[in-house]
Amino acid sequence: RSSPDVFESRMEKRNEVKKQPVGYSKQAEFVRCMEEKARPIFFAEGLGTKTSKGGFTRDKTLDSILNVEMVKEKSAEEIKQIWNQYFSAKDTVYAVIPAEKFDLIWKRAQKCPSFLYALPRKEGYEFFVGQWSGTELHFTSLINVQTQGESAPSQLVLYHYPELQKEKGIVLMTAEMDSKFLVVHEAQCLANQVQLFYATDRSETYELVETFNHRSSEFKYMSVIAELEQSGLGKALRPRQVSDKS
Repeated sequence: RSSPDVFESRMEKRNEVKKQPVGYSKQAEFVRCMEEKARPIFFAEGLGTKTSKGGFTRDKTLDSILNVEMVKEKSAEEIKQIWNQYFSAKDTVYAVIPAEKFDLIWKRAQKCPSFLYALPRKEGYEFFVGQWSGTELHFTSLINVQTQGESAPSQLVLYHYPELQKEKGIVLMTAEMDSKFLVVHEAQCLANQVQLFYATDRSETYELVETFNHRSSEFKYMSVIAELEQSGLGKALRPRQVSDKS
């Protein structure tokens, strides 16, 4: 009665304690917090990135995704496991590319920066133009390129990171896509075709890329489809689309 304010304050604290679940402990919460801080934080995705009008990230550096200094102590195989485990929980395309294979892709991309890719659909194929811009590979549907020209937005962007190529012998890759146009397994099909056409040992296959870039009048769309079907990539996609329909 002499100090009603103090009494009300004590009652409020008492009610808070009653609301806390059985087994609640501030000490346990503190321990959990310290454990979280003690865990190695390999990824820092989203830091220092800017988004373009199309919704894709501009200047998406490896440092904005991965704690590069921390993983430098890891072996190439350990980094591969960390990268794959992290992105396997996300709806996106990702890969760890051997340095030698990326070298071949990169050298050919300098000479032939664009190509036409075929994506199997329920009826026929949809064509996408892939255009290299630095180590980014942008995919835009052919019909959008024909109607909108250079202003046509990308539906898929593959980001390649060669920062660890010399030291670890690997190049990390991840992607962003427009989910209104593509789902993950369709984006994966396009990504797989980059290695099919740019990292191939078959001169006939890479010749299609050279023809598209330097002798466009001789280029035949059906040659891309034939190569895709022969590789098995086209067949691998079609059963999933049939099952989606059912």
